Amino acid sequence: MNYRHAFHAGNFADCMKHALLLWLLDALLRKPAGVLVLDTHAGVGAYDLSSSEALRTGEHHGGIARLIDHPPLVLQPYVSLVTRLGLYPGSPTLIRAQLRPQDRLACCELHPEDAATLRARFSRDQLVSVHERDAWEALGALLPPAQLKRALVLIDPPYEAADEFTRVSQGLIRGLSRCRFGVFAAWYPVKHRAPVREFHRVLRESGTRDIVTAELWLRAPLDASRLNGCGLVVINPPFGFEDAARGLLAALLSRLGHGEHGEGFAVERLVDE
Repeated sequence: MNYRHAFHAGNFADCMKHALLLWLLDALLRKPAGVLVLDTHAGVGAYDLSSSEALRTGEHHGGIARLIDHPPLVLQPYVSLVTRLGLYPGSPTLIRAQLRPQDRLACCELHPEDAATLRARFSRDQLVSVHERDAWEALGALLPPAQLKRALVLIDPPYEAADEFTRVSQGLIRGLSRCRFGVFAAWYPVKHRAPVREFHRVLRESGTRDIVTAELWLRAPLDASRLNGCGLVVINPPFGFEDAARGLLAALLSRLGHGEHGEGFAVERLVDE
């Protein structure tokens, strides 16, 4: 409840997460049937990078600020959407900008003030519903989507709790039990390797099929006190995701990397279809 994304908006992790998220959404929107997008940790929807919070950390200078001018070709759809929407758009705003009349967005945010801000942002929007509720409970309550036959679920918690990786793995498994056909994407930090290895092991041994991970590191993941990289685990990825993810991550690293020891990216299939 203490986390505020305003301090971190537009950093390298946001750029990675949102570039991959938009590719996943675009892949689903190529078919005419409607899609429900469920954002389990939605935040306030947009962030002012000139605010005192953003300026205190300056994290966006190592992220979106390095992409705005002449972005690599594969990143142009993401960067142009950020530029068009203004401020730094959070996941709900990016998703909403892409939706068609037959699609729906459900946003969950537990923090009362943030939920109120998000509800005001989408107050007249017929395609968006905002729920002030626990994300893990919502995965059971809001899935499967009523009337719609396809779903994209984004799980993006702050990882403040010591057991957050466990919550995410349990949330993914619970969501899939309710919505077997859904595409599930969960963001995670890479500080050091041990928690990530355990997270991947749990997913591999859960019986879940068709799991891919995409990771980007700006330095070797050795210091547990720093965000050295981040990852996105995707279950039931659309066709072509692995190749697309490699291209997006390579482009991100070319702009956001500093040539430090251990920087790089990887796309790995944890479990086959």
